[in-house]
Parts: sequence; C-alpha cells; structure tokens
Amino acid sequence: MVTEAPRWGIAGYGWVARDYMAPGIAEAGGIVAAVADPSPDARALAEAAGIATYPTAEAMLAAGACDLLYVATPNNAHLDPVRAAAAAGVPVLCEKPVAQDLATAEAIGRAVQAGGILYGTAFDQRHHPAHVEMARLVADGAIGRPIAVRIVYACWVGPDWSPQEQASYNWRADPAAAGGGAVIDLALHGLDLAQMLVAEPLERLHIDLQRRIHAYAVDDGGMLTGRTAGGVLVQSHVAYNCAEVLPRRRLEILGEEGLLVAADTMGQTPGGSVMLTRTGDNSTIPVTFANFRSPFAAQAAAFQAAAAGAAHDFSLDRDLSLMRLFDPAYRRAISCL
Repeated sequence: MVTEAPRWGIAGYGWVARDYMAPGIAEAGGIVAAVADPSPDARALAEAAGIATYPTAEAMLAAGACDLLYVATPNNAHLDPVRAAAAAGVPVLCEKPVAQDLATAEAIGRAVQAGGILYGTAFDQRHHPAHVEMARLVADGAIGRPIAVRIVYACWVGPDWSPQEQASYNWRADPAAAGGGAVIDLALHGLDLAQMLVAEPLERLHIDLQRRIHAYAVDDGGMLTGRTAGGVLVQSHVAYNCAEVLPRRRLEILGEEGLLVAADTMGQTPGGSVMLTRTGDNSTIPVTFANFRSPFAAQAAAFQAAAAGAAHDFSLDRDLSLMRLFDPAYRRAISCL
C-alpha cells in the first residue's frame, strides 16, 4: 500500500521527466524523491532540485528510495528498470512505447506478471481532461454512433535537436535506441487514445512512412489507418517534419449525429479547446473541461490512486495487445521506407 504522499523514483531524467512529469507528480500530491540516470549532467540537474540521485534504477530500488517508479529512459532501456521494480514489488508507470520492439515488450510483460505489480504505460493523452470529457460525451450518445476518429499530432524534431542533458545526442532519431522515428514516438498516443474515445480495441492497422525532410536514419512522418473491432475507422498523421508555428494538433470524432473537434489538446500541456457540432439543430457549442490541469498531473494522480487500491484503467494486457498490432505493421512499413 502506498502512503498518502507517495515517493516517486524517476529512471531517466530527460526533458519530459524533468519539465512535465516531475511537476505533474508534485501537482498530484506526490514527491519526486529519487532519480536514476547514468548521465552525470542529468544527475546534477536533479541534485540541484534537491533530489537524491543514483546511477541506475537497480541501485535506487535497492536503497528503498521510492514507492512508485516512473520509467522515462530511451525506449530500448525500459526492460531493466521494470524488471528491477517488479522484483522489488514497486508499481511502475513506463513511458510509451512499452519497448522499442515487440519481443522486449513481451519480456516486460512477463516481468510484470511474475512480480505481480501494478503496471501502466504512460499514455498521458487518455488522462487529458479534454479527452476524458470527449470520451464521456461519446459514451453518452452526444454524437450518436461513432464513425471515425481523425488525429493530427505533429511537431518539428530536426537532426540537430537535443535535450539539455544530452547536448550532442538525440536518441529519438536513433533506430537502435528508439526502435524507429516519429511514428513509434508519437503514433501510439493516438492509437491508444482512439481506443479509449470509442471504447473499442483496434483490430486492424496499416502504416505508411516517409523520410522526406530530415537527414536521419528513421522516419520523419507517417500516416496510420485502421479499424476498431466495431468498425470505427481511425486515421492518424504524425510527424517530426511539421513546423511548430503551423496548426499541428487536432483531434476529431465523427458520429452519425455530430462531430467533436479538439484543437491543441494533443501534447504535454494543459488547455486547448473542444467544440461539439450537432446535426439535429446544426448548432456548434464549446465543451467545457478542466483546461488548467496537465495530462501529466492527471496521469500521476490516477496512478497514485491505483497504487493505493482504487479502481483504474491501467492495463498491461491492453497495452501489449496494441503493441502486437502496431509492431508488425511498423516493421512492414520500415522495410518499404
């Protein structure tokens, strides 16, 4: 059982963990008690914030420094921290994707099941208050039977981009560390979110990739199309080659009786807008939601509650099922790139 103010350990103190998850944990009432990172620069940043540091997650867990573990290492370094946490009986929230490839994701699944721990993949978009409200509206029949989910989730990640703590290295453009490029980094958020919004699992998926703008070895954009078990169509365009100044984050849910459109909700920050258009009276109205709360804070609060025994929707089985659908489709697309 986790205490009222749980101590979080973070494995991998990169910019997402430092700039988004750590503040989210604090907003949710948790404490970032420890950081594990092999980089001296990353550890120095944590120490400057008054956080205890360790070179490895294994050392941090052996010291009993945390009640919960958030894994934000490069994709190919998820397995060891999860294994260590499972052996220590510590619940794990692991960044998406589960791993850089399906075989490693299955190994993570076996470790979690053997340890009997709570596990969640950090699909923070399913916790964004706007998306939670959209899912409620769909479930309540506000747009009738859903027909299609359409997503644009794009950004600019050039070859020269690098985070502060790794000034000469962008692992997201390293096929060995990331397992791919823009698609494995961004698309799984949308696929998981689509499943949540219409309350149906994806059952078919096709992916086309491009390496059109950036001179690196991975895809810099992709288009994904699929269908849920009940026949809802899903389309997602993700990109590292879209200028940040352009409109680039949009989510639509088309139904037989209406349309939900969200702008600027996909991403790490709070806010954005949602509009509902109804066919009956052709009215368009704004949808209200808690636009001050970040998806990371909502996610941290949900995981803390789950670790304390509350009902939750974190699911290892669901996340592995999505990886089993995604990975072969992605590997086929990479072979054609």
